Amino acid sequence: MTDIGRLLPWTNVEGKPCYLVGGGKGYVSRLADQIETVQLGMAGTLLGHADELLAERRVTDAELHYLARRLSESLRDVKRVADSRGARLARLAMAADDDASAKEARSTP
Repeated sequence: MTDIGRLLPWTNVEGKPCYLVGGGKGYVSRLADQIETVQLGMAGTLLGHADELLAERRVTDAELHYLARRLSESLRDVKRVADSRGARLARLAMAADDDASAKEARSTP
């Protein structure tokens, strides 16, 4: 399996995913961490707003449409964060397994 790098929490101007290749400790990686934190926080705030709006009896079609658009954008961001973090966790698990296998091979006579 080829390591394509970290999926970043933004896309390019064409809407295609952006990736970061490297150790994950540099400026772009820290910026991505900060943006992910903001995106997740905004998702929580939006969910609270959605709960309040949907509890109202007099919600217009325009308000519901706007809410649906924002929820869709937020869900897309949160999914990208989850995909990125899941891929990084899988790589960490594979690296740990490789380390354990290497140690076992060295200790076996």
